[in-house]
Amino acid sequence: MIETLTTGVAAVGALLALGGLGLELNYRRRGNANKLELTAGEWHLAINEPNRYLLIGEMEFRNLTQRFEVMLPQVRAEVKLLSDGSLDGITSQTKVIPCHKDATARPDDYWFGYIVKAQKTTKIKVSIDIQGQDLTKLQSAWVQVHYITYGPSGRIPKVRNVVVPLQFPSPDTVPTARNVGVAEVLPIRTHILTELDDPIAIVKRYVLPRAQKGDIVALAETPLALMQGRYRHPSEVKPGWAAKRVCLFFLPTSSLATACGMQTLVDVVGPWRVVAAFAIGAVAKVFGKPGVFYQLAGEQARLIDDVTGTLPSAAIVDANDLKAVKILAATSDLSVTFLEQALRSNPAGNADERTPVVVIRPLPEK
Repeated sequence: MIETLTTGVAAVGALLALGGLGLELNYRRRGNANKLELTAGEWHLAINEPNRYLLIGEMEFRNLTQRFEVMLPQVRAEVKLLSDGSLDGITSQTKVIPCHKDATARPDDYWFGYIVKAQKTTKIKVSIDIQGQDLTKLQSAWVQVHYITYGPSGRIPKVRNVVVPLQFPSPDTVPTARNVGVAEVLPIRTHILTELDDPIAIVKRYVLPRAQKGDIVALAETPLALMQGRYRHPSEVKPGWAAKRVCLFFLPTSSLATACGMQTLVDVVGPWRVVAAFAIGAVAKVFGKPGVFYQLAGEQARLIDDVTGTLPSAAIVDANDLKAVKILAATSDLSVTFLEQALRSNPAGNADERTPVVVIRPLPEK
């Protein structure tokens, strides 16, 4: 009797263990069941007057889960104005207007909770009313839409960041050319580039009006990544065990020297690859062979930037103030060595110059 009872308890325990394993595997397979994303949307100035701007954005929530409903109990927006001058006397008011079926906007801007069904969408309209005596110094509106997702993964706060240009530098402004020996380099000032922009349109707007035959267009990799939507706000990055520990061994000048920067790499290649690359790289460095970590961790280990980016011949470059230049892509007729020499002084800058595009004008051979 005792043996039979013991066998039964063991069988129940095994079933519970298998059931728990099944639950865990199902949870990991499904991942984030609150996968509700908000697009950058389309924005325009409905009113563009010297003393008043009315900025309107139409954005869309998309439920990317296969079968889960996700609730939107809270949605609100706020704006930070970016300006070349003082913001004294300039005011702004934001409103979020629901656009789903049967939605009504309340006078007090209260948001009614709304359920987005699996693989369905709903839209909102964001209105930003900006007023002041002189708005000509305003450059961009940094819009943050804060929303709560409530569903199988719990209550998760999220933020969607969108930077909308309010002014555009004149393409007729003549940039200051700098002689770097093999070429003249001309840093081209643009508005703050985001995923609302297109690289080809940027070249057409800012480069073609001043381009000459034989010019080469170099575009920094960070603003290109922004235009492609390949960026994450630090508040959305959740450093794990590996990122918090491995980052401590990198120089402060490295983008992998912070837990969030390292976690971005972990999210791309996985924690085991990062830990293995670190361990092997550390041993290799002892024997006088640096850089093994970056070889083993993959190309993104070099390209990640922490918080700080038919056409003429073009190149995508990663340059910095440490005289390091990496050519990530270039048209087939260009010399990588020549590009590295022309960009070694980092003419685009690493601060807030807003010159992400550089025109390289080769000098005649002597």
